[in-house]
Amino acid sequence: ILEMNKYINRPVVGIDVAAEFSMVAILAPDGEVYRKSFRINHTLDGFEYLASEIKKVEEKYDMKVASFMESTGVYHISLFHFLNDNKFDVFTINPLITNSNKNFDIRKVKNDKQDALAIAKICKFQNIKVSSNFDKELYTLKSLCREYYKLTDTKSTFKKKLSNELRVIFPGYLNIFSDTTSKSSLQILKKYPRPIDILSADKTEIIDLLLKLSRKGMKYAENKYDLLLAAAKESLITGVPSDSLFVKLKANISIIENFEVQMDLLLSEIKNLLSSGKIPSDILKNIELLQSIPGIGEVTAITILSEIGDFKNFAKSKKLVAFFGLDPSVNESGKFKGSNNHISKRGTRTGRRALYAVALASVRSKRNGLATNSVLLNYYKENMNGKSKKVGIVAVMKKLLGYIFSILKNQKSYEIRHPELHCKMYVENQYLKVA
Repeated sequence: ILEMNKYINRPVVGIDVAAEFSMVAILAPDGEVYRKSFRINHTLDGFEYLASEIKKVEEKYDMKVASFMESTGVYHISLFHFLNDNKFDVFTINPLITNSNKNFDIRKVKNDKQDALAIAKICKFQNIKVSSNFDKELYTLKSLCREYYKLTDTKSTFKKKLSNELRVIFPGYLNIFSDTTSKSSLQILKKYPRPIDILSADKTEIIDLLLKLSRKGMKYAENKYDLLLAAAKESLITGVPSDSLFVKLKANISIIENFEVQMDLLLSEIKNLLSSGKIPSDILKNIELLQSIPGIGEVTAITILSEIGDFKNFAKSKKLVAFFGLDPSVNESGKFKGSNNHISKRGTRTGRRALYAVALASVRSKRNGLATNSVLLNYYKENMNGKSKKVGIVAVMKKLLGYIFSILKNQKSYEIRHPELHCKMYVENQYLKVA
């Protein structure tokens, strides 16, 4: 992160990025418009033309030009990568900053030419923060993880559809398997989609299929068969026997299986990238450190780290909380102070999604009755006080970010410490410092 006042006396390029083209405006060192906004296409010719124009400015004023563009999803990446590879000073800025500053004139004017000029003026004259970091491998990891979570969420949509269809045509089936989309369940549904198919099938065939897929033994398989048989008999009366609905059921099963194949491919590619030797050793170490927190698996750790990017950008844990969009929104004017404030949700959506899953896991208990994280579970219970579950989960998410910040800063694995022990250790450390 760099402070912007160092560019006040340098020529500046503002770039308003779109999908197929960008508008570019150039300011001279004294702040006057060196060249009015012009268009470049997102082609090699367009990129090279922009590079030649920047070089002309550098030769004229005998100083480096600073180029700025918004971080706009994926549209800016190819241009940023090109300029960065060609040794130009190029930076990205948060679109929220430019959106709140672009239209500062009395007249309401909004077009690409004005936006490019506004970006240049904001970055030249205002003291804002920008980023010049672009790690190709870290970006790849982030893209793979984001796609994985998108597929997971989309798969969940089809899982709900499958459940709704089963409620109509095979009502008792949802009570048989803990996960309706497990391998055992899906294969049973594919081979025996209708209740009558279960009733007319050979018992040995179904049990053998369950034994092969579940690997849980004969007792488990026979129990599941008995449940299937009972549900099928009941569904002959309570279910809706429609051949069209069964076709729809099979289609949803195929879609879910396809999602699982694609998700496995993404996971395989993530692991290949981690073992390729291209990922910096400090990133690999941080992935291991985050996994020391109960509830954080490998994919979640990779997702959180790739979303954070360069940890040096965060001087305090509060900044990390804001980056994840968990900071409270503020609504105040004069004596009025809004009390119904929500989290800002302005940060990384994927990171927040991954952290939410960890928070849910942290306040649950395992099958043996032990808490996943006893400290966070107690914290969650103590801070509810009639509040909604979502408020409690957000509080746990903030607590987790505090742990993550501390782990990454101190480079030490997570240790479960109850508040009393933590306070005692803090007092002892303060005493040693004074001594």
